[in-house]
Amino acid sequence: MRYKFLTAVFTFLCIGLSAQKYSNEFLSIGLGARAQGMGGAMVANVGDATSSFWNPAGLTSITSDLQVGAMHAEWFGGIGKYDYAGFGMPLKDQPRYLGFSFIRFAVDGIPNTLTLYENDGSVNYNNVTEFSAADYAFLFNYAQKFEKIGLSVGATPKIVHRRVGKFANSWGFGVDLAAQYKLNKHFQFGAMLKDITTTFNAWSFNFDSTERAVLGMTGNEIPIKSFEITKPQIILGGAYMHRFNLGKDTLAEGKRRKTFGLLTELDFIVTTDGKRNVLLSGKPLSVDPALGVELDYDNIIFLRAGVNNFQRFTNIDEKKVFSAQPNFGVGFRIYAVRIDYALSNLGGNSGVLPSHIVSLRLDINYAYLKQAIEKAK
Repeated sequence: MRYKFLTAVFTFLCIGLSAQKYSNEFLSIGLGARAQGMGGAMVANVGDATSSFWNPAGLTSITSDLQVGAMHAEWFGGIGKYDYAGFGMPLKDQPRYLGFSFIRFAVDGIPNTLTLYENDGSVNYNNVTEFSAADYAFLFNYAQKFEKIGLSVGATPKIVHRRVGKFANSWGFGVDLAAQYKLNKHFQFGAMLKDITTTFNAWSFNFDSTERAVLGMTGNEIPIKSFEITKPQIILGGAYMHRFNLGKDTLAEGKRRKTFGLLTELDFIVTTDGKRNVLLSGKPLSVDPALGVELDYDNIIFLRAGVNNFQRFTNIDEKKVFSAQPNFGVGFRIYAVRIDYALSNLGGNSGVLPSHIVSLRLDINYAYLKQAIEKAK
């Protein structure tokens, strides 16, 4: 039991600190069930509150006075809890937009068994406590639209906080830059420069004398301070959108025709931190593609599919195998509320159970809200 604790803490710390290749990797998972259902292919088409994460320039597509979003997901068979809440909004009478996202990814209920044994060598389970290994991110967004040329740009200053119980914590700061370009009603392109300044995390550690003694006796290195740098990442994408008319307008009854929508997007995620196990692997750049498709009926019912996380690995028979992560999702909209669901699996072929992701989006118009309040009175 003691060694489970040590493994949980020090694997988390040592991998996180020394393997700069995967620094702040929780910020690669993504926000929203819609995005997860499409395999994370969002940089070009995103246009809601989750743009705060995928591409802040997409905030310029919000048409309501305020849009709020929330998500809950349980990854790796419920071990990791991933939660998000945020908003996006236009500034009154200006082509400028603001947004914010709060993200928490954590493994809770890890047993602390450092004081499991008493001084006489006896086991006392009452000494066992629990702690969480949690990552937090605070994303602040600014976006501006240049409608005449079809261009939107955005920036995301961000604060990253990571905490392992009372034993270790870090603070980090970075900036993302992004843009979207609308060529016409069918084609749209996007670019996201993540951690363009590099994101710097400074770690500090806190162990009391008893904990230090236990760690020393079990042959564990006691860290003092450490630093972690997240290198830049480039995401480029293109989206194709088309709407098909179904039936005819019924002018006499004042009814418009229904429509059927098709959206496809292909993204290329370019990392700069060395060779990764992705489709196009190299030094110092590696490229991981993501493909997503969304079908909708009159912007009310949505069906999604996507594929990403392409990898090569050696199976138990020592044969090289190519794998990819499939994703599926559905959604529906009722007036100003949209609820989305996705089924995904970050674990790939590791045998981990698939993950269920649910997200909510709400559009708020102040004039409508004021009228509703007046009617209620």
